[in-house]
Amino acid sequence: MSKKIRVGVLFGGRSAEHEISLLSAKTIVEAMDKEKYEIVLIGINKSGEWFLHSDLTCLSNASDPKKIHFKKENEKENVALVAKEMGNPLVSLTGKALNCPLDVIFPALHGPYGEDGTVQGLLKLANIPFVGAGVLASAIGMDKDVMKRLLRDAGIPVAQFLTLQEHSYKSVSFEHIQTTVGLPFFVKPANAGSSIGISKVKNRSEFEEKIALAFQFDRKILIEECITGREIECSVIGNETPLTSLPGEIISAHEFHSYEEKYLGHGAIFKYPAYLKPNEISALQALAVKTYQALCCEGMGRVDMFLKPDGQIIVNEINTIPGFTSTSAYPKMWEASGLGLSDLINQLIVLALERFKKEQGLKTTFKSVEADLSAAPKMQPVVSDL
Repeated sequence: MSKKIRVGVLFGGRSAEHEISLLSAKTIVEAMDKEKYEIVLIGINKSGEWFLHSDLTCLSNASDPKKIHFKKENEKENVALVAKEMGNPLVSLTGKALNCPLDVIFPALHGPYGEDGTVQGLLKLANIPFVGAGVLASAIGMDKDVMKRLLRDAGIPVAQFLTLQEHSYKSVSFEHIQTTVGLPFFVKPANAGSSIGISKVKNRSEFEEKIALAFQFDRKILIEECITGREIECSVIGNETPLTSLPGEIISAHEFHSYEEKYLGHGAIFKYPAYLKPNEISALQALAVKTYQALCCEGMGRVDMFLKPDGQIIVNEINTIPGFTSTSAYPKMWEASGLGLSDLINQLIVLALERFKKEQGLKTTFKSVEADLSAAPKMQPVVSDL
């Protein structure tokens, strides 16, 4: 019998999307092939402490997106409290606290301190394979300001936007914003997901309040044009040669697709796959791949787009660790495309291991040309009779 692959599922985290991460991890763990994988649960609580868990009984209210949380008594009894006893999560991840090393990490983290390149950098230092985008793409994908500027420079259509910094936003008037992006417009934290902190502003009286809300979640925010069109999503998987799912559609019952609609079932209708013409499907899939590659993504990503009435496609954003809850779009679109959740997870782990193998073949030492020449045998001068 072949040895099982030891997979660390990393979840929780210091993010406003903590609860969604717990739900994603639960779905991933339940779907993983237990004959193929040995699963190690690595939970991060809201204080940033790392814990090892034996199974999903570490969670309370595990089916409730509002109430799900780590059991406190489980944390108190956990003798492998990484951050406190070991001083550094790297010690545990490299196997010294686990008795044997992990073969690969599956980050099921969402938002800052997990999806933004921080954990990816940690795993790079620990020399452990991990699922999903690398450090650069993770950081780009989380920062909507940087992401949109790169997409714009790559010739990919994005909505008009302005970026405001916490220390200087009062120098930008409501009139300037209205002239630049129109009215209504959206206010978004630059580094957040799951529609947290996002508001639609229709008039001046709402402006200051919504700006203040967004600044609760980030020190940089976006003011973005309101696009009228169908909300279309496309799942992407792959490293050098990414593949796309059939697109899906979100039909929101409210002003925009909010956190409550995404995870609490408040009004939105989801269509997987979306009803689209063949030429629309191919155009959306092609732009999803172009977006994925322009942002240096690997592993997985969900590209969110708008399809305008005139046929123009506008890219909204990419999620480099999309949700894996029971209602999340990324696995649902793959399921509608013929790839079930267990096989999807397996493909993502294979991609992580393949990338790691290629990276291990890269040189990490350098021998200069001068050193090569000095080591070469000395050539005797040739004396000419001319």
